[in-house]
Amino acid sequence: MQLQPLADRVVVQPLNAEEVTKGGIVLPDTAKEKPQEGKILAVGKGKISDNGQLQPLEVKVGDVVLYGKYSGTEIKDKEGNPVLIIREEEILAIVK
Repeated sequence: MQLQPLADRVVVQPLNAEEVTKGGIVLPDTAKEKPQEGKILAVGKGKISDNGQLQPLEVKVGDVVLYGKYSGTEIKDKEGNPVLIIREEEILAIVK
């Protein structure tokens, strides 16, 4: 399933959550934090402003971004991996 997001939405693949704490404790699935970092797989064309101009997105495919813990809508891709569809305004930062 190839996804092409519309308007100012992006498709993000969440990066795996930590499985071991800094102290060496292995975390079970139920205790893991929801990931807040991911890689952008696809971007929309941009948002139409009030005056009718197309505003392109600041992020691009391949960027690693930080987003809110409960942002977006989670779906499964064709391999069964979770991906998020979120608006660009929900992206907090680009990781450089």
